[in-house]
Amino acid sequence: MIDNLILGLEYAISWQALLVIVIGVAWGIIGGAIPGITGSIAVALLLPFTFTMEPALALMMLAGTYVAAEYGGGIPAILIGAPGTASNAAVVLDGYPLHKSGHTGKALGTSLIIGTIGGIFSVIILILLAIPLASVALAFSAPEYFALSVFAITVVASLVSNSIVKGLISAIFGLMLASIGLDPFTGEQRFTFGMPELSTGLEILPVLIGLFAVSELFLMAIKKQQNKNYSKGVSTQFPTYRELRSTWKATSIGSVSGTFFGLMPGVGGTIGSWVAYNEAKRWSKNKKKFGKGSLEGVAAPEAANNAVTGGAMVPLLALGIPGSTTTAIMIGALMIHGISIGPIMFTETPEIPYSLFIGMLIAQFTMLVIGYLIIKPAIRISATPPPILLSVIFPLVFVGAYSISNHTFEVGVVLLFGVIGLLMKVYGFSPPATVLGLVLGGYIETNFRRALSMSSGDYLVFVQSPIALIFLILAVLSLAAPFIQNRLMTRIKENHT
Repeated sequence: MIDNLILGLEYAISWQALLVIVIGVAWGIIGGAIPGITGSIAVALLLPFTFTMEPALALMMLAGTYVAAEYGGGIPAILIGAPGTASNAAVVLDGYPLHKSGHTGKALGTSLIIGTIGGIFSVIILILLAIPLASVALAFSAPEYFALSVFAITVVASLVSNSIVKGLISAIFGLMLASIGLDPFTGEQRFTFGMPELSTGLEILPVLIGLFAVSELFLMAIKKQQNKNYSKGVSTQFPTYRELRSTWKATSIGSVSGTFFGLMPGVGGTIGSWVAYNEAKRWSKNKKKFGKGSLEGVAAPEAANNAVTGGAMVPLLALGIPGSTTTAIMIGALMIHGISIGPIMFTETPEIPYSLFIGMLIAQFTMLVIGYLIIKPAIRISATPPPILLSVIFPLVFVGAYSISNHTFEVGVVLLFGVIGLLMKVYGFSPPATVLGLVLGGYIETNFRRALSMSSGDYLVFVQSPIALIFLILAVLSLAAPFIQNRLMTRIKENHT
């Protein structure tokens, strides 16, 4: 392994490799920061430029874009409350309040530095445990994936809303939205109301942009008052070492969570970042600060979001199974170059996986430098007075929505969910739970029905697997935890009175 790492290092530190990594990282940050251009889209747009490259260089360039896009999506999430990618949605909860309170530099700095730490952690785990970690993913089948998804839903529903009932209603609403489109088993159309645009279901990005960005823009317009922080300007001061150190627990939770969920094919950063956020809140000494501008609330999801990239590479390299949409595009790039995917790649073309390991580490540090250089210009742009900001952001949001499918239908979806998001925020419901329900709805339904097919309709299949049973028990505990906590607090208060 040491010899192969040295071989990979020789490839990764050549001037050609360093150049393509810088290009990939710069484009990834820009692409991730544009609402509507996800990491997978950014990688796909770059793919044609890699056809004439050596396979190792092509993969390092695409990986640099993948790594940086995960960070770049957090920039608009913090500055305008519109996550650039679905996996950056959790950082809105605390990153945007930090920006509105004038601590923009601290929010973006935490996102950048902690995100880099999470990414480095995941790459180190990838290097040390690529093959052993891949065996963990093989232990998961339909019952385990169903139970894991249910656990993720209950965690978010129970913790991101002040009311567990409203949180569950929000999550169920998301699950209902996920049922729109073709039945995954029979191919029949469901709840499309004769609209061909709904035949493939709702696109996640227009819903995301509407629930988070447009609803926030509506709130800004309704208030008709200028935020003092915009008129005075926001702070570009980065978090201090002590402040960063105070997030160590959240960073650790996010790094481990992101790597683990990245390892699970098809699960990805959305679940990992939400679980990391909620577990960080659960174990934090300052729970009340979450949702109001907590650095821990930024650190956990951003560490997880960036750590997913290394975890998602495990099934790609070791098994030839894409761990995410982006890694699926990378498989396409390797196939174009005629490279065998899976364990055989480590023996036939070791320079490719091992140069990728080193290249991803270099990409993390490159992201740190480029990210630092663009933070202050981004903050200055965000300090524009609200009327001007609204007049600029509204068109950009709708252009981003239109660019998803080049159809005005997506613009209508953005507007509709902007109104729905506004109503949800006003009445205390949870847009994040709805988004996660939409993301996981098809996943839950498919694995539920597949598990029943495997067991000939026997529902005991969900408790016969130890892994599935553990996740279902954790789901029940997640729902019960707020009630138990309130009961304990009531007893403590009664004992002190």
